[in-house]
Amino acid sequence: MSDVQFMRRALELAARTEDEVPVGAVVVLEGRIIGEGWNRPVSTHDPSSHAEIEAMRAAGRATGNYRLTGATLYVTLEPCAMCVGAVFHARIARVVYGAPDPKTGASELFMSRFNHHAKVQGGVLADECGAGLKEFFAARR
Repeated sequence: MSDVQFMRRALELAARTEDEVPVGAVVVLEGRIIGEGWNRPVSTHDPSSHAEIEAMRAAGRATGNYRLTGATLYVTLEPCAMCVGAVFHARIARVVYGAPDPKTGASELFMSRFNHHAKVQGGVLADECGAGLKEFFAARR
C-alpha cells in the first residue's frame, strides 16, 4: 500500500469521532497496519487519548513492545508536542501527516536535538484531511 492508501484509512478512522476533533491515525510496520486510533479525549476523559497515542498503544499491544522501531505513523493532522514525544519514545522511524496545524502542530520538534529523529512528511491528502476539521469547527461556531 502507498502513503495515500494508509492516509485514506486514517481518514476513515477520523470519521468515527463523535463530538471530538476528527483526527485518525494508523501505525504501519513492514507494509501492514498494526495499530489504529482516533481522537477520544472527551469520551475517555483522558487528555492523552489523541489519535496518534491510541494508534501507538494498539501497535504496542500488537507487537508486545512499546518500541515500534521501523514503523511509520500516518495521521490526518500534524502531531502536537505530546504526540511527538510519544513518537520519540516509541522510536517510530517516519511520520506522515495530512493537514498542518498552525496552532499546536509540533513537527519542527522532529528537527531538534533529541536523541531519536523521525523522518517527517506533511501534506499527504492535506485538503481532504483539512476539510473534515473545517466542517467540525464550523459546526461548533
